[in-house]
Amino acid sequence: MRKQILLLSTFTLLFSGVVKAQKADSIRAKAIYGFTHIKDTTQRDKASSEEMVLLLGTRTSAYLSMDKIQFDLQRKKDIEEQIKNSVPGKMSINIKPSTKSLTYDEFYQYPLEKKIIIKKKLFNDYLVEEALPEINWNISSDTSTISGLKCQKATAHFKGRDYTAWFCPDLPFQSGPWKLNGLPGLILEAQDLKKEVVFKFMGFENVHNTTAIKEEAESAIGGITVSGKVNISGMSSADLLNSPTFYLPKGSIKTTQKEFNKLLEAMKKDPDGFINASLAGQGRAVSGQKTVNKSKFITETLNNPIELPEVK
Repeated sequence: MRKQILLLSTFTLLFSGVVKAQKADSIRAKAIYGFTHIKDTTQRDKASSEEMVLLLGTRTSAYLSMDKIQFDLQRKKDIEEQIKNSVPGKMSINIKPSTKSLTYDEFYQYPLEKKIIIKKKLFNDYLVEEALPEINWNISSDTSTISGLKCQKATAHFKGRDYTAWFCPDLPFQSGPWKLNGLPGLILEAQDLKKEVVFKFMGFENVHNTTAIKEEAESAIGGITVSGKVNISGMSSADLLNSPTFYLPKGSIKTTQKEFNKLLEAMKKDPDGFINASLAGQGRAVSGQKTVNKSKFITETLNNPIELPEVK
């Protein structure tokens, strides 16, 4: 009981910091990347790979996982089907984990404001604001052509790794995948010296306020309501792809990395209690007997994070 009260108190505090809308910036283009990461150095032949998208505007960029969007859409359909076929008053929901590694964090860069906001998913959506990293790039005279686009080489030490990046001066965006930024042109490709973290360019297109994917695309799961529908927590990644403008996920909870880490530990120790506290913190409750399969909370080996500690 005491644990539940502490969890609920934490959620009540966090919900007082629900994020307000940012000033809208039009989405002008999108770039697609193949992201590869060797997360486990004992199994270098089993690197995780993922398709990512970088949405680009005049003052904003957003980097998110296309693979996760598709996984969330399928998971939502699966859960709604289970609810539809469940026995009234007794519901058992089996939330299957992804069969592949997915990037759950989303990165919103605001270069003019020198900040980056990272959306993290832990049943609810949380937003962690940080200063936009200032990367000390060394721009070379070396050039190359990537998918018909003339690029220039730049190198830098960033977050414990030595990166080589290729940027395109003809595409006047100072953003790049993940937290990479600060070059006079869109970063098309980047990789660290050991090729453990690789961002490979897969395509670019201008956006003219058209629908990028089917209208049926919806968001990640936020919980289960008594009506039998999946309740959406905040704005979805798919919704952002369909939007003509940038905006942060509605209803997301503003927090700090330190507080988020505490929630992560609480979830690992008591998944059921964490979910109940999350629902109570939103003023929501689920009637009847309902259980959630804990297989959702499977963790993977990660001895080689994308951000490494600096060697002194």
